[in-house]
Amino acid sequence: MIQPTTDTLAQPIIRFADVHKRFGSLVVLDALSLDIPADRTTVIIGPSGAGKSVLLKHIVGLLQPDSGNVYFHQQRINHLSERQLEPIRKRIGFLFQMGALFDSMTVGENIAFPLRHQGIKSERNIQQVIGEKLAVVGLSGSEKKMPADLSGGQKKRVALARAIAMDPEVVLYDEPTTGLDPIRADVINELILKLKEELKVTGIVVTHDMASAFKVADQIVMLLNGKIIAQGTPQQIKTMENDDVRHFIEGRANAADLKALHRL
Repeated sequence: MIQPTTDTLAQPIIRFADVHKRFGSLVVLDALSLDIPADRTTVIIGPSGAGKSVLLKHIVGLLQPDSGNVYFHQQRINHLSERQLEPIRKRIGFLFQMGALFDSMTVGENIAFPLRHQGIKSERNIQQVIGEKLAVVGLSGSEKKMPADLSGGQKKRVALARAIAMDPEVVLYDEPTTGLDPIRADVINELILKLKEELKVTGIVVTHDMASAFKVADQIVMLLNGKIIAQGTPQQIKTMENDDVRHFIEGRANAADLKALHRL
């Protein structure tokens, strides 16, 4: 496995230390240790079931490790109560795979939801934030629209505006380009880059979209069977000789899959 550079390892904002997680007999994270550097974008790749989404859920405390620890700004968070986790969750935005907008709410109401949930009362301040975040994602003037009136790409952009409504330090992107055509997917890629460069957001992106991964990543981490099998810059990952990495990034079936097909 390519080791991360000294620059990549500087100032981790999130750290996994020897984390184990299993569901019944299924091992999902197997002694996983990983540093997420601040102000950079880390992309997590790997086949379905490799533990990518489980990793994200550990960061926001939706799951707890069976053993090992998870740190946010050097504070161990996996032992905290729901009440103790609340201030940490305010600092983390989450872009869900399908956007997860509330269909019965307008675009503006969707973005306002986390603000009101956190007890912000000033309607003037709320409307100001809505306008600012819609401008960031290129959808100014869409406050009164309903989600049903939006395209798939616009829904993702509204969901991203909602994810950054509280000005988070970290944004977790779960398959942000799924279901989008290449042009609309690239708009999301550009927004991920924009948030990093202009707002200094630390990004953690789970994706199967290798074009997206190579465009937005400062470092790429590949999981397989709950372990990190590759870690490095996009260029390092592109040139790795590991068969599992090459099959995944090139979208090629491996020998075992091909052999099973020929037995049919």
